[in-house]
Amino acid sequence: MPDRRDKSPESRGHTSSIPVKIPRKQEGLYREVLGVLEDRQVPYAVAGAFALQKHTGICRYTKDLDIFLRSEDVALALGYLQEHGFHCEILDPVWLAKAHRDGFFVDLITGMSNAVITVDLSWIELAHPAMIVDVPTRVLAPEELLASKLFVTRRERFDGADIAHIIYGTQGRLDWDRVLRHAGEHWEILLWALILFHFVYPAHSDYVPRPLWRQLLSRVANEIENPNPNARFRGSLVDEFMFAIDLKEWGLENLLEEYRQKREPKLISLPKRCAVNL
Repeated sequence: MPDRRDKSPESRGHTSSIPVKIPRKQEGLYREVLGVLEDRQVPYAVAGAFALQKHTGICRYTKDLDIFLRSEDVALALGYLQEHGFHCEILDPVWLAKAHRDGFFVDLITGMSNAVITVDLSWIELAHPAMIVDVPTRVLAPEELLASKLFVTRRERFDGADIAHIIYGTQGRLDWDRVLRHAGEHWEILLWALILFHFVYPAHSDYVPRPLWRQLLSRVANEIENPNPNARFRGSLVDEFMFAIDLKEWGLENLLEEYRQKREPKLISLPKRCAVNL
């Protein structure tokens, strides 16, 4: 059967070191957004395709600009962008706001949609200097970029390859203690990503420190040997749709809902005239 997937450089998931040309109007809008945030001194860091290119050399077309910032700073950023003619809306009070104009948009992201990992000031302070669309700015450090992708594990989008490329592209020169802290009690999701890295790059397993391999493999071995009968179902933290039957028909716990309810502060304080789409 022929492979009918789109093989153009703009297709989702295509990896290449060939620079991708951003349309002039879109590039100008990105330049304006970054300029506004810089001029108004809003604490933020750029993520997404621009950060991935910085740390891996992979060039990928992006239809949006991903801005990571604290929940506390979202209303401020939206207010400044609104002054420049952007339409603003909160799409999810747990983690996502948008500002858009002329068919282009900017995502303002405060953490993962499952509320397991959230952005704090250290994400901004540890960001790396970068030049994006001719604006001196900063991108997420590779540790935080990796962490931001740990739970992107859905059927329609899986960022495991990006994590493998971050480790390979940095040759493992990461603050692994910091990465482990981001994973926290859900360290298995990190081990899953590392196992994929080892499968893809078996000659470079040394990019992950041996003590970390031993620590995580020892933990999982202990969990297998001594299973906790009271351990809670965590499928919804991976994907609430693929594991919907577990929640709706089999009566298992919905940790996703619990995490999202506990997430504070939520994105509820908006500048005047900004739309709310909840």
